[in-house]
Amino acid sequence: MHGAGNDFVVFDNRTYGFLLDEIIALTPRLCHRRFGVGADGVLVLEPSERADYRMVYRNADGSDAGMCGNGARCLARFAVRSGFPEKVSFMVHGSRYEAEVTAQGVTVAFPVEPKPSAPLSLLGREAVAINSGTEHVVTWVESETLQDEPALRDQGREIRNKLELFPTGTNVNFACTARESNQIYLKTYERGVEDLTLACGTGALATAVAHHHKTKPEESGAFTYEILCSGGTLKTSFEYDPGEQRYRTLRLSGPALFTFDGTYFLDI
Repeated sequence: MHGAGNDFVVFDNRTYGFLLDEIIALTPRLCHRRFGVGADGVLVLEPSERADYRMVYRNADGSDAGMCGNGARCLARFAVRSGFPEKVSFMVHGSRYEAEVTAQGVTVAFPVEPKPSAPLSLLGREAVAINSGTEHVVTWVESETLQDEPALRDQGREIRNKLELFPTGTNVNFACTARESNQIYLKTYERGVEDLTLACGTGALATAVAHHHKTKPEESGAFTYEILCSGGTLKTSFEYDPGEQRYRTLRLSGPALFTFDGTYFLDI
């Protein structure tokens, strides 16, 4: 499956019963783009007593991503195809999320209330750190810079590994505003994939919040931004209260599509 080009191997662990350690060991093999299926990560649907199901997600290298926004949208569509209702709830690391699946796409409601950090200076550019379910840094670049993917890859790797600032590493978002005030171009270097991906859902949310924080910090209300990624467009929305300085009611919408079903043979 993929969500705006952010691609995943997905399976229902109610059928297989893999332990977490087994999922972690299996993930790099499944995600290898030469010797496996090829993906940015693995999504696993498991039973939950607190919601319709539990989502387990591992990055391509087997590491824990925290939350994966596009993955959550894809797993919601997978869940509906597996018999769940079109409005579902699911658990990720103890937090309860909700999703709605339609023919037009999938929307996930986030329970997080991100708080932008104080301004950072990274590689000579202003940046801000935001946790939108997982760790992100957003930095603003010119449109010409956004087209230079080899340079972005190198810069993303360098920032991602600034462990003195980000002890567990971070995802790095390179953003550029478009002509329309509510549109932002985005490319993300993802921790655990260790490369640029075609889209990043939590990165899109972090970038939308960062843009509001940078341009309209005193303006309250509901805001919507379109995030233009290499693999497609993601829609983000949230509410902001400047009195409490709180971002809430975060939502992420976009495509979530099946590409193929198949069988992977384990060497046992």
